[in-house]
Amino acid sequence: MADRAALEELVRLQGERVRGLKQQKASAEQIEEEVAKLLKLKAQLGPDESKHKFVLKTPKETLTGKYGEDSKLIYDLKDQGGELLSLRYDLTVPFARYLAMNKLTNIKRYHIAKVYRRDNPAMTRGRYREFYQCDFDIAGQFDPMIPDAECLKIMCEILSSLQIGDFLVKVNDRRILDGMFAICGVPDSKFRTICSSVDKLDKVSWEEVKNEMVGEKGLAPEVADRIGDYVQQHGGVSLVEQLLQDPKLSQNKQAMEGLGDLKLLFEYLTLFGVNDKISFDLSLARGLDYYTGVIYEAVLLQTPAQAGDEPSGVGSVAAGGRYDGLVGMFDPRGRKVPCVGLSIGVERIFSIVEQRLEALEEKVRTTETQVLVASAQKKLLEERLKLVSELWDAGIKAELLYKKNPKLLNQLQYCEEAGIPLVAIIGEQELKDGVIKLRSVASREEVDVRREDLVEEIKRRTDQPHCIC
Repeated sequence: MADRAALEELVRLQGERVRGLKQQKASAEQIEEEVAKLLKLKAQLGPDESKHKFVLKTPKETLTGKYGEDSKLIYDLKDQGGELLSLRYDLTVPFARYLAMNKLTNIKRYHIAKVYRRDNPAMTRGRYREFYQCDFDIAGQFDPMIPDAECLKIMCEILSSLQIGDFLVKVNDRRILDGMFAICGVPDSKFRTICSSVDKLDKVSWEEVKNEMVGEKGLAPEVADRIGDYVQQHGGVSLVEQLLQDPKLSQNKQAMEGLGDLKLLFEYLTLFGVNDKISFDLSLARGLDYYTGVIYEAVLLQTPAQAGDEPSGVGSVAAGGRYDGLVGMFDPRGRKVPCVGLSIGVERIFSIVEQRLEALEEKVRTTETQVLVASAQKKLLEERLKLVSELWDAGIKAELLYKKNPKLLNQLQYCEEAGIPLVAIIGEQELKDGVIKLRSVASREEVDVRREDLVEEIKRRTDQPHCIC
């Protein structure tokens, strides 16, 4: 028992050391080294036979070593007896762990859930510390670029249907990046950190990125210049074909494989009818460590201020890529399951829609209700309840105010504030005539509709293309 108590104390002390390194923002290599020591101590400790085990627990340290320099944005929780826990950073790593734990080798799914980032919030840009993501992933062994093209098609379809403005999807491949770094002379140990610098080119100038590479990360200036010759290029399939003939890049097997797949991807995207939304951009790096192949990011475009200017990006709204090695990290035998997917930033989309509606001085609808059942006089609650029930049974989204005798003006104001487009008004005369007065909230136009025709008339008026607003 004394030996076990001593080991438990070592586990506790090592856990504190790991937490301290994370708080000090130590290097990923140093943190991983100390985590490995912690796991070794736990292995020596073994299970406590005195405690009844009844919960199947997920693997510890699931998030460690998957996000590169973005690891500093992970929310670490208080050490629970030497166990390191964190809030999930995204939905991709938990998905990969799920596949490994359940020995799944083939699945297509979507998932909407909260994730957490220890970041600086920017409310107007839809950046939060707690927010929703919508992910779509395809896992399984398939022929090259077919599922990848489908993911990009889905991304374009979603962004087009939301009607949030013009957008561009940038694509690249981690193999092309790694091959480019190799021929430019970047040391293997600096690939990921230089990749993180390149990924900032959509926010800052090349000179600033170069200064970071040379001044902060110790890269030789001539190597940075060679990288700059490549990463400032963007275009379509013609650029892919041009780089396939590049005398230096063509000597790198990894880069050639990535370029070959991108050429095939553009063929499939043309067949899907979305190639005009896609741009091959060598500056796209996606700093997350788990990507292994094609990567992509969708940005909204701002209308040029002057004719002839190129549209500029106003922010990323979706991203994704291929991560063929992630599942194998959680499998005891290291069995790999190829995966590709995409993630939509839900709050980012909402923020953009709200800004657009504010600029147009339009109100945001706060309900899906199609019609409010209202009364023009007192003592008509029973008739309102009968009518709203008829509408519900017919599949109409209807509601009424929870008051016995609400004033008509209050009912109409409620519709305007909530964005309800129609009001079905019951009055004593309407009951005698067998009609309902249907009022358009926007135009204030009123028409009498026979009660038996009311459902079809409401459906006709509200059967418009769905929009997020």
